[in-house]
Amino acid sequence: MSESKKKATPASWRHYNYTTAGPVDDYLYSLLPERDEVLAEMEDYATEHHVPIVGPAVARVLQQLACIINARTVFELGSAIGYSTIWWARAVGENGRVIYTDSDPKNAERARGYFTRAGVGGRISLHIGDAIELLSEQKQEYDIIFNDVDKEDYPRVLRLVAARLRKGGLFITDNVLWSGRVANRTATDGKTKAILEFNRQLYGSKEFYTTLLPIRDGLTVALKQ
Repeated sequence: MSESKKKATPASWRHYNYTTAGPVDDYLYSLLPERDEVLAEMEDYATEHHVPIVGPAVARVLQQLACIINARTVFELGSAIGYSTIWWARAVGENGRVIYTDSDPKNAERARGYFTRAGVGGRISLHIGDAIELLSEQKQEYDIIFNDVDKEDYPRVLRLVAARLRKGGLFITDNVLWSGRVANRTATDGKTKAILEFNRQLYGSKEFYTTLLPIRDGLTVALKQ
C-alpha cells in the first residue's frame, strides 16, 4: 500500500482515542476506507506532533450528518490543523461555506496549505482568534455548529449556539465522554465538571433533541427543534 493512501491502524489512533481501545475499536478502524494523500499526511502529522484531531471514524460521521441534512454552512469552533474542516468542506460542496477558527496562527497557516492541496480552500474562511468570541459575533444562522474548544468552555458555547443555528440544524460536540471520566459524577477537576454540566444542560434543553454517540471519545449530536 502506498504512503499517499493508507488505512490508519487502531494503534496509531490510540493517542487520540481517549476511551479504552479494544477489539471493537480494532474492527471499526479496520473497516475504514483509505484516505487521500492530504488526509493521510495530516493523520501522520497529528500522531507525530500530538495534535488533537477527530480522526477518520468520527470524521466520517460528521461528513455523513452534513450530507443527511444537506448542510451548506458550518461553523467550526476549534479547528487546529483543519482535519475535520476538510471533511466538512467536502460535505457542503462547491457552493458551501465552512468557518475555520483557531487561536494559533501557526495552526491556521498549516491548515491553509492543506486546504489548498485538498482543493477546498475556496469553501473555507479562516479566522484566527478566540472561537467563542468569533461565534458570538455571528449574525447569521448556520446549518451545523461543531464544538471542539477547550473543555472548560463547553457550557459557554451552549449558551450561544441556539440563536446561531437554524431550525433543523445540528449542534455537534466532540470529547463528551472525556476518557470515561464523566462516569465519575463527583469529579472535581474543572474540565470534567464542565463536560458533565454541558451534557446535563444539553440533554435538558427544550431547544435541542440530543443523542450521545459512544464513538471514540464521545460525540453529542443535538437537533435544533
